[in-house]
Amino acid sequence: MQIHISSDGAPIYQQIVDQIRFRIVSGVMRCGDELPTIRGLAESLRVNPNTVARAYRELEHEQLVEKRRTTGTFVSELAPRHTASQRRRMMTPHVDKLLTLSRQLGFELDELITLLQKRDLQFDRPKSDHAEEPS
Repeated sequence: MQIHISSDGAPIYQQIVDQIRFRIVSGVMRCGDELPTIRGLAESLRVNPNTVARAYRELEHEQLVEKRRTTGTFVSELAPRHTASQRRRMMTPHVDKLLTLSRQLGFELDELITLLQKRDLQFDRPKSDHAEEPS
């Protein structure tokens, strides 16, 4: 699992929570999928294991993951399914940031759209149950 930690001021544990939560609600991670071990993820991110443990506790509190003794941490069967409109609401702050930055840099909307389309072609898109959902 690739998680990207940035120095934008958001706490590291929150960045971990946000990225795993996004994977779960978007359908990239499914019920029963195993998360990396706390120690393994901490080593790959070069952070304190307590930071990862805090993130996992928060995800468990949200009922997105469940800890199974001696076997690991897994995406919960109780993980709520989000509608297309809920997922759009989750994206809105990120879109707002992108629009603000692009305007500050002098990009026109059509230039931004072209850039997004080019970048999108460079990413592999995971299969998702949400692709066919109506708005």
